[in-house]
Formats: sequence, structure tokens, C-alpha cells
Amino acid sequence: MQIPIDRSKPIPLPRQIQAHLERLIHERLLAPGVKLPATRELARELGVNRATVSFAYEELVASGLARAHVGQGTFVAGPTAGEAELADGAGPDAPPEAIDWSGLLSRSARVSLGERERRRLGALPGRLPPGLISFAGGMPDSAMFPTDAFRRVLNAVIREEGEELLQYYPAAGYPPLRRFLSGYLLRFGVEARPDDILIVNGSQQGFDLIARTLLDPGDVVAIEEPTYPRAMQVFRAFGARLAPVALGEDGPRPDGLERAIERHAPKFFYCQPSAHNPTGLTISGDGRRRLLEVCARRRVAIVEDGFDGSLYYDARPPAPLRALDRRGLVIYIGTFSKILFPGLRLGWLVAPRPLLERLEAAKQLADLQTSALIQAAVYHFCERRLLERHLARIADEYRRRHRRLLESLTRRMPRDVSWTEARGGFSLLLTLPEGLDATALLARAVARGVAFTPGPAFFVEEGGERALRLAFSGVPAARIDEGVRRLADVIRDSRRRPQPRAESERAAVPVV
Repeated sequence: MQIPIDRSKPIPLPRQIQAHLERLIHERLLAPGVKLPATRELARELGVNRATVSFAYEELVASGLARAHVGQGTFVAGPTAGEAELADGAGPDAPPEAIDWSGLLSRSARVSLGERERRRLGALPGRLPPGLISFAGGMPDSAMFPTDAFRRVLNAVIREEGEELLQYYPAAGYPPLRRFLSGYLLRFGVEARPDDILIVNGSQQGFDLIARTLLDPGDVVAIEEPTYPRAMQVFRAFGARLAPVALGEDGPRPDGLERAIERHAPKFFYCQPSAHNPTGLTISGDGRRRLLEVCARRRVAIVEDGFDGSLYYDARPPAPLRALDRRGLVIYIGTFSKILFPGLRLGWLVAPRPLLERLEAAKQLADLQTSALIQAAVYHFCERRLLERHLARIADEYRRRHRRLLESLTRRMPRDVSWTEARGGFSLLLTLPEGLDATALLARAVARGVAFTPGPAFFVEEGGERALRLAFSGVPAARIDEGVRRLADVIRDSRRRPQPRAESERAAVPVV
């Protein structure tokens, strides 16, 4: 456990240790029932006397935040069975009652599971017609996964390094993979030493660790709009309020960002500068510099959700914000989910060193480590240049699907339908004519054999009613034109007939 100790401060060392543990307990990074490190081990790790740690633990016990059990250790406090019984007013002979789990949920969990949030994510009807063409999932096409090549690499890694990799492993990640990523990111202009990189369980855990480390309930996050729904969900789950910054033709509007910072003093600004989800848009070099200038002047950190520059269908995209950052403002999130397998759950964070140490500590508390076996297999897959071959193949195919979608939209859609000119990524955002609602349109579209993701899922509060996302990555090129034709027919018919209510029975559309 990494606890910052500053011997130059007038605060006694036991009190520094106690205060740090109190913060972890209050922020639920140390949950009830978690065993604290043995006093001898923690003292050795911190370079202090064992009595110093013992005193800190005793103060935690005295304050009710921890419990000491002779011969077992010290644990984060939680209600005992006897206390719970007394609180309920029940005697030992009282019949057992079922636990009301809804009453135990944190406030943030109750919010994230609300019906309003379910409606915002859109829905597919329970029964899906055969032959459905789905533009709903922004996922890579599993038919193109290099499963045989990866299986051979994985088998070799188990044979050669299995004994070490199947043990507990350092939270920071498999060192050869971090060294590989250091060179890989350099291709896109991001200079990062291996020690500047933390391996995580996909970009989703990256959001979670950033939120755990930086956010307190009530803090504000400035966020582009429309945006990635899963990022919104994570930040809200930690009690953050979201301040939307509207997208313009060249990314988030600098004047809107200025206003959001002026009004809300956000902890950080979240954005996707390249191959934006859901629009597919990419910010120009000048636009990126303007965003950096605003955040540098206002001293606001940036969380950059990076999309791999290999899956770009126009000229090479501008360098990531992290590559242009000279003031240590940017935390960069990357992932193998789009370029290899989503199921690997393998991503990385690049951050200023003082912050990276805190993120690594949060990861240790969350899950100890990302699978070292999977990390090693991915490293050897990359080292053998198998990733390069795979990228060349999928980039050509996704470029073909991207071009086919744009051609079909141009040919088949009514003139008052518009869409974003996606230059990378897996999707674009389409805007319906006045009077049509994307969520209400979905059931009728599915009945015609085509699906999409309604726009409200990508907006912070209200908005996006006339928008819908079309993700082309999972649709074979030969079926894209037919899918667009079906959707265009539904749009034309819906202008002549009233639309069904949007609140009908539904099951969630995957939003990725």
C-alpha cells in the first residue's frame, strides 16, 4: 500500500498514515471488511517504526473506522451481526428476513440504474426479426479476429512463461508490453517512457481509476456533447456533475469550453479528439491547439480518449493532444479493443508521473492486476509483427465499409436528412428531418429489418431526439446499402404516419 509520507511536515507520521487511511475508507477505496496490511509489513514498506503504524491503526479503531481482531489483524469497520440485530430490534428467536438490497445501494448506483437512464440508452424490441441489419453496435467485426494466430502465441507463452505469469503480478503491467507501447505510441507522436504507462482492464477501467483518483461527489466534469455514454456513466457513478460543451465543425467549441470552465470550475475536461464516438469527427491541428490553450490558461486537466490512428480513412490524423501537451495537462487513454479483441479487456493510461502513482495505487485496490498472461500474449503477438498485418487487413476492410455507407446515404436518404462526415472510427451521427424522433422510430425500423442507436444516449441531459448513430464496423459491406435503403424507407413512411410512443416495451441496445 503506497502512503505518502512527508517527514518535513510538522504533522506526526502516525497522523499522516491515519489521515491517508481515513480518506481511503471515506472514499470507499477501502471497503468494509477489507483487511489492512500487517503493521510489520506496512512499517517496512514505509520505512517507519512498527509502533508508528500501530498507533495509526489504534486511532482508526478508536474512531470506529476499523476493528482489531486478536490473531487476525485490523479490518475496515462494518456492522457486526449483533449490532445489526439490535438495530432491528429483533431478538435471537426472530425469524430471518430477506435483505433489502435496494436500501444498501449507494446513492450513485440508484441513479445509474434509474428508468430515465434506461430510456436514454435506447432499446431494441424483445423479438428481433430474422435478417436484421444492425448499425447499433460500434464494435469490431468478430469475423475478422485473428483467433488462430493469437491462440498459437498464447500457447507458446503458457509453455515458456506460464509459471511466472500465472502468479500475482505487479499492478503497473508486464514490462515488455509497456516498452512496446512506448514505441508504438511514438508512431503517433506521443512520447511516453514505459514508467509513464499503466496497463488497465480496458479503457472502461481507465475511466474508473481516473474518477476514483480525481473526483469527489459534487465535482464537475466538462464533457463534449454528444459524447461516449460509458464515460458519462462512470463519472456520474462517482457523484460528478457533467457540464456539456457543444461540438462544432472542428470539435468542442472553445468559447463553450471557456464558459463551462468559468461557470463550473471543472476538475477536468473529457474529449475524443480523433474518430469521435458517435460522430466519427476529428479535430484539426489548429482546433487541438486552441483547446490546449484554453485548458492551460485555466489550469484545467484534460482526459483524452484516444482512438488508434491506424483506423483512419483519410489523411493521417493530427497528433493526439498528449503529443502537443507541454504543460503536463493531459491524461491519455488507449485500448486494444478496437484494433484487436474487445474481450481481452486490455488498455493503458499515460499520465504525469505523480498522478500515475496514484492511479496505480487505485488499481491495486480495485483488482490487484490485469492478467499478466494476456498482457504477455498481446506483447508477443505485437512483437512478431502480427498486429501490423492484422491492422493492414482490417483498415482496408473498414475503409471499404465506411465508403460504402457514405455512398449509400448520399444516394438513398431524403434531402433533408444530414450526417457527419466521419473520417475515422466506426460510426457517424445522422440527423432526422424536423418532426421525427429517433427513439420512437427504432421499433418501426426494427420491424423493417434495420437497427441503430438513438441519439439521446450520447447527450448529457436533454437533446439528440432527432439524432441516431450508425455504426458500420459490424455490418458486411455487401449488406450496408440494403440497410440504408430500409432505414430511408422507414424515414419516408414515418413522415406520412404518426410515430409509435417511445416508451414502449424494450431491451437495451448495446452502446459501445
